[in-house]
Amino acid sequence: MQPRRVVVTGLGALTPLGNSVDAYWQGLANGVSGADFIKQFDASKFKTRFACELKDFDPAQYMDKKDARKMDPFTQTAVIAADQAVADAKIDRNSVNVDRVGVIWGTGVGGMINFTNELKEFHAGDGTPRFSPFLITRLILDIAAGHISMRHGFRGPNFSVVSACASATNAIIEAMYAIRYGKADVIITGGSENIINEPCVGGFNAMKALSERNDDPKTASRPFDLDRDGFVMGEGAGALVLESYEHAMARGAKIYVELAGGGATADAHHITAPHPEGLGARSVMTQALNDAGLQAEDIDYINVHGTSTPLGDIAEVKAIQQVFGEAAYRLNISSTKSMTGHLLGAAGAVESIAVIKSILESLVPPTINHFTDDPQLDAGLNYTFNVAQKREVRAGLSNTFGFGGHNASVVFKKFVP
Repeated sequence: MQPRRVVVTGLGALTPLGNSVDAYWQGLANGVSGADFIKQFDASKFKTRFACELKDFDPAQYMDKKDARKMDPFTQTAVIAADQAVADAKIDRNSVNVDRVGVIWGTGVGGMINFTNELKEFHAGDGTPRFSPFLITRLILDIAAGHISMRHGFRGPNFSVVSACASATNAIIEAMYAIRYGKADVIITGGSENIINEPCVGGFNAMKALSERNDDPKTASRPFDLDRDGFVMGEGAGALVLESYEHAMARGAKIYVELAGGGATADAHHITAPHPEGLGARSVMTQALNDAGLQAEDIDYINVHGTSTPLGDIAEVKAIQQVFGEAAYRLNISSTKSMTGHLLGAAGAVESIAVIKSILESLVPPTINHFTDDPQLDAGLNYTFNVAQKREVRAGLSNTFGFGGHNASVVFKKFVP
C-alpha cells in the first residue's frame, strides 16, 4: 500500500515549566529555568540536591482520587498529558472507530516511586509481607498505555516502548509507522517519567552523571558551556495525537504540523558514553532525513539531545557537522534541557512539542545558562544562547539518545494540504 501521511492534531504536556502546553511554551520562549532544590524527599546528604520537578502538581485536580491511588506518578502524568492531547484534538470516541485508535507510549524506568515506597514500608515493618495489591500494576512499564486506552475506550494497537532516554521518540516513530502503513488511523503517543527519588538521584550520582552545582541550581544545566558538569533530572510527560492525513481531513480536525520521518540506530559502543565521533547520532539523523524525504538544507532547527554532559555535547555537535556540512551554519541549534532538565524517557515527547511550537510560532527557544565558550565546540554554529530567536522554521529535527547506545530522531515540518 502507499504510505499514508501522518499529521499532528493534538498536544498535551506536564513539565517543570508548567502543566499545559501553553505554560510550557511560554517558559521555553522566555528562557525560564525549572530547576530548584528537591522537595519530594530530603536530599540534604546527596551530592546533588536539586532537580527540575513539576510545580503545583496534584493529580486530584485532574482525576478521581481513587483512580490516582492506583497509579504511580509516571502513569498519572501520562494519563493527564494524554487527556489534554485528546481534548485538544477533539477526539470523540463516539465519532471515531475506536478499534483503529491506539496508544503507543514511552518510559525509561516506569513505576520506581511507588516501588521504592513499598520497599521502604516493608523494611520498616516486622518482615511480614504487606504489599499493596496495586504494587505490580503501578510498577510495570506498559501500564501507562493501558490506563490511557481504558480511560478513553481506545482498542487499537497498545504497547509501551523502552529505550532509556530515547523511549518517547521511539514511541512516536512506532506510532508513525502504525498510521503510515494502515494499522491505525489515530495513535496517542509520547512519554512520561517521574523518578526524582532517593535511589534514582543516588544512582545517577554514583555514576557521576548529574550536575552537582548545588550553589546555583537554576544555572546548573549548561549545555555546550565550558563548565558543564552533568545533567539535571526533570520529570513530567508529553503527549501527541498522531493521525492519518485523510482521517484528520475527513473529520475536520485542525492540523498542527506533519510528522515527516524518523530514524533509530545504535552506537554499539558503551553502556553510558556516546561514540566520541558521534557515529550513531550521525547515522540516526541521516536516516530521519532520508525517511522524511528532506535534504540537510531543509532543516531550520535542531532540538538537540544536549544534556550538559562533557562528552555528550561534543559528540552530538560533531555528528551535526558531519550530517549537515555547510548547512549546519545556517540552522539554529538549542537544548531545551537547559530549562526543563532531562525528562529521561519523556524527553523526546516534550522536546518534539518544542519543535512543533517553534514551527508554529516562528521562534526558536534558547539554550540558557551559557557563560563560557568551549573551545572544543565550533563557535560558528548558532546554539541560540540565552535568548530565543525569531525565524521561520520550515522543518525541525528532535534528537534523543539513551544509555545503552540507543539513538532516535524525528522530523516535523510545516503542514501543507
